[in-house]
Amino acid sequence: MTLEEKVGQLHQVANPDPVRDADALAAGAFGTCIVASGEHAGNVRDAGTQAEAVDALQRAAVETSRLGIPLLVARDVIHGHRTVFPIPLGQAASFDADLVRECARVAAREATADGVRWTFAPMLDVAQDPRWGRVAESWGEDAWLASHLGAAAVQGFQGGPDGGNLAAPEAMASCAKHYVGYGLAQGGRDYAEVDVGPVTLHNRHLRPFRAAVEAGVATVMSAFHTLDATPMTAHVPLLRDHLKGDLGFAGPVVSDWDAVGELLHHGLAADLGEAARLAIRAGVDIDMVTGAYSAHLADLVRSGVVETALVDDAVTRVLGLKLRLGLFEAPYTDPARAAAVHLTPEHRALARRAAASAVVLLRNDGVLPLGVAGVAEAAEWAGAGAVPRRLHVTGPFATADGELFGTWTLDGRAEDAVTIADAFRERFAGTSTEVTVDDGRFVDATLVAARAADVVVACVGEHPMRSGEANSVTSVELPPGQTEVLEALARVSRHLVVVVLTGRPLALERLEHLGSALALVFHPGVEGGHGVVDVLTGDVVPSGRLPASLPWTTGQVPLHHDHLPTGRPLDPDGPVGRYRDHRDTPQYPFGFGLGYGAVVYDGLSLSAGTLRPGEVVRASARLTNLGERRVVETAQLYARAHVAPVSRPVGELAGARRVELAPGETTVVTFDVDHHLLARRDATGRERCDPGPFTIRVAPHAGAGVTARLDVVGPSGEPDGARRPAPGGGGAT
Repeated sequence: MTLEEKVGQLHQVANPDPVRDADALAAGAFGTCIVASGEHAGNVRDAGTQAEAVDALQRAAVETSRLGIPLLVARDVIHGHRTVFPIPLGQAASFDADLVRECARVAAREATADGVRWTFAPMLDVAQDPRWGRVAESWGEDAWLASHLGAAAVQGFQGGPDGGNLAAPEAMASCAKHYVGYGLAQGGRDYAEVDVGPVTLHNRHLRPFRAAVEAGVATVMSAFHTLDATPMTAHVPLLRDHLKGDLGFAGPVVSDWDAVGELLHHGLAADLGEAARLAIRAGVDIDMVTGAYSAHLADLVRSGVVETALVDDAVTRVLGLKLRLGLFEAPYTDPARAAAVHLTPEHRALARRAAASAVVLLRNDGVLPLGVAGVAEAAEWAGAGAVPRRLHVTGPFATADGELFGTWTLDGRAEDAVTIADAFRERFAGTSTEVTVDDGRFVDATLVAARAADVVVACVGEHPMRSGEANSVTSVELPPGQTEVLEALARVSRHLVVVVLTGRPLALERLEHLGSALALVFHPGVEGGHGVVDVLTGDVVPSGRLPASLPWTTGQVPLHHDHLPTGRPLDPDGPVGRYRDHRDTPQYPFGFGLGYGAVVYDGLSLSAGTLRPGEVVRASARLTNLGERRVVETAQLYARAHVAPVSRPVGELAGARRVELAPGETTVVTFDVDHHLLARRDATGRERCDPGPFTIRVAPHAGAGVTARLDVVGPSGEPDGARRPAPGGGGAT
């Protein structure tokens, strides 16, 4: 390869055209391309991709260039393609890696039928500030959950474990982004600086990327922001030394949109030539759309400013990925495949199941589930399970279609969506229940309809343009006016069910005692209407759990369950460590979510009281469903180290199990605990499990559970602090 041909492989362009860009294609001037409407593509829907258009590009690249190297075509396939699944935050509410893996597999199947072989997902930023708009693309506030689900998404996109079979026609390269710490953008302002210490960086923010690399992720995207005053696009220690060195990542690193050029704005480079030098030196292999590599890299190599070895390494990574994808053997796509795989009944069924999992029931005062039958059971509606004679569905999300998709849905079509109103009409068709609908624009008419109904379902929340990239907010309360309408409805309704649809965790203090039931739904996708109604009618058991804490008020954020203890622990009734004007704890804790039963946790036991190197201790807790309906419970394992060389969080999620319980049924849920599970990394990144007392907790959420003490023994055989009691002891909390 000539130097120019090598550099071409490192240049990514946006939306090339086989006629307009014929000369560039023949010269091999770019090796990858992104199909996108612009730098904020997640906020709009474009004309989409088609296999015929991609094949036209490929033919020009393969048949007219000297070396015939195929293009790698990329697109943001974030949470579905033509079949739109819940936003990643909504998928995270399932705590279900198998579901996430299936959704990514279907997204890849559909997108590859349109010629797309590379997606810029999953996003692995641990997001603990809901003001940040890109929390919608995250797996929530917890590093274990982001690691667990992020690795599952990688496997789904790429077609299996250990890197998958990328040469399969329905597999696509995934991209772990945004490396690293982007979720800590100061004040929740997108692209803002990040300040984080090495211990937190290794244990919280690098952890999901380690999991993705272990899962065989094909590519990594460097982030926009500065970390410790160095932009990630130029961060040698974290990109070249840690990611490519310590973690052994062998694939290409791509910059974010124009991030190489943005080194000028950061003040590190005076011109694009210097920006190109800094980025290639740091380990950025592909320059997304800036053109800095294309314009300057060859000259920098010839002048000796940039080593040839850096370019050769980057080209090897890019060509290696194209080889793994089978593009040299099969560069073209069968145009007929798209019609056969887009939005199939099977894909819709999966989207419906995923949408139901994105519903988190926060409160239920006996109104849910709504009964469905041919004839009303009583003259007056009698509560949960009874059949309402009149059901009124209202609010801006009652009739919304494409708004159910959330952010980053480039190929979803609004006309494919099932609205909540239509799903209610469908579910109660042929019954004695009269379903009436409005969108709440005319409040006086809505109140009249509400007075006449047994049950009112009010569907409110955030428009997708209020979350996603470049959509940060200073208030995480409901948009203006919605709470006032809900309060008016509560005054006239017999029973009010509030459904809040959102792209971020919200502060819902004013809804705490408003109405008879409250459900939070993270933008649920194309089958969102069916998913919501399935849960509200009890056709599907509520199983969603909060992937992030819900604050009482914006002033509490950032607020997350795995915070460090202070030297003066909080006394809720004392003057130390608390807010003067509000509570310190969240309104709803991480992992919280109700079902239609009542599950009690008790009897936590450990198979041994001491954990020694190479051994496994089994933690077993008894769960009993005291309710009258089947439940799907997500039992969560938390661990806390009480004595360690550095301060450890008050609780860290270490596992989760989904179990089904019939009414009155008792089951035992078990978790295996070993040194690796309890280990954390020091400031150098070295994993270590320090001896000492731990509290093991099995819980329905981060704010409850049953506990037991476990003494961890190190190589010396003596637990550090063995004579000290573990604070909190054991038993139920």
